[in-house]
Amino acid sequence: MHDRLFEAALGITTPWSVTGVQFDEAAKVLTVAIDFAVGSRFAVEGAPGEHPVHDTVTKTYRHLNFFQHECLLQVRTPRVKLPDGSVQLVKPSFAGRLSGFTLLFEALVLMLAPEMPFAAVARIVGISPHRVMAICRRYVALALAEADLSDVTALAIDETSRARGHDYITLAADAIKRRVLSVTAGRDAKAIATIAAELAEHGCPPEQIESVSIDMSPAFIKGVGEQLPNARITFDKFHVVWHANAAVDKMRRIEQRSDKSLKGMRWSLLKDRDHLKPEAVVELDALIARMASVRTARAWVYKEQLREILERKQINVVRAMLLHWCRCVMRSKVEPMKDVAAMVRRHLEGIVAWAQTRQTNGFLEALNGLFQAAKRRARGFTRMATIKTVIFLIAGKLDFSAVNPHARQPT
Repeated sequence: MHDRLFEAALGITTPWSVTGVQFDEAAKVLTVAIDFAVGSRFAVEGAPGEHPVHDTVTKTYRHLNFFQHECLLQVRTPRVKLPDGSVQLVKPSFAGRLSGFTLLFEALVLMLAPEMPFAAVARIVGISPHRVMAICRRYVALALAEADLSDVTALAIDETSRARGHDYITLAADAIKRRVLSVTAGRDAKAIATIAAELAEHGCPPEQIESVSIDMSPAFIKGVGEQLPNARITFDKFHVVWHANAAVDKMRRIEQRSDKSLKGMRWSLLKDRDHLKPEAVVELDALIARMASVRTARAWVYKEQLREILERKQINVVRAMLLHWCRCVMRSKVEPMKDVAAMVRRHLEGIVAWAQTRQTNGFLEALNGLFQAAKRRARGFTRMATIKTVIFLIAGKLDFSAVNPHARQPT
């Protein structure tokens, strides 16, 4: 009766059965003995049909805890003899993808790992952080190998730091489904070539990509032009406005040396006016009223004009308005904003594309924040394989259920 109860709890089915249970009270370990029915034949990968048992070996698998007690499955595992005379070990249906664990145990690790550091998962499930990482790395590799990217047509590509200094990685994501597709070292044209090759390996030829959102890095622009020949480049509104905000702040810092009234106004100038407190709005309006004499006020007006232009959706109208805006800025004496106007002219078509595609890298920038937070919790990741595993766990939306029937599907 007790054996049948444990079989149901463990999901053990024919030809396997529970033959005994032993509890070590001092160690708080529950050991469940599992055997197979006499005369059973077994299938093995790579050899059609079912084959007779040649001999057996005992294998131990870590399973989900029973209440607070560690649970081990001690399995009398058959080796079968194949028609060619060779002998092969049978893998039980409940055995995990990594040696020494059950599928249910690995599914628990996969459920916890995206939400907390590997060390925290290790404390909960009772194994080492190294083993937790090994399980996650194995599942990410298996899920990526099975990934079908044949429906991808739009990419978002961005960079993030992997360590202090100038050590970067490049992320490529499906801009429509918002899932990371590729993680590669560097942030140059070679990184784009690596991304294109990985896409092609999984059913997405480079010619299939119709649009790409990137920052204005010359290396990224070159890489996309060389590797994704049919992709229309988009520079999103938020990236352009960021440069305009930086110009406003630079102008403020220059002028506040002689105009002390500008001190303390940084956030009033950079924040959305609708999000300012009433007293900050009054202060900002007073500054704008001095537009004829204060260049910081003119810089703020130019920035707001640029933001309003990029809200429009008619491509020809946006292009004409941007060119007019550039002419006005270049005739002004707001030197920092002239750099923005020059940038807009250089990348005009990519900025204009925003009016139609509305494609943004914003979700990748949010992912960057999550990844940096994960790095801080784990006191930094150093190996590229670990970095890739963490990013795919957080934002890959990988279908682990195709590898482990107990793992949850992506949402």
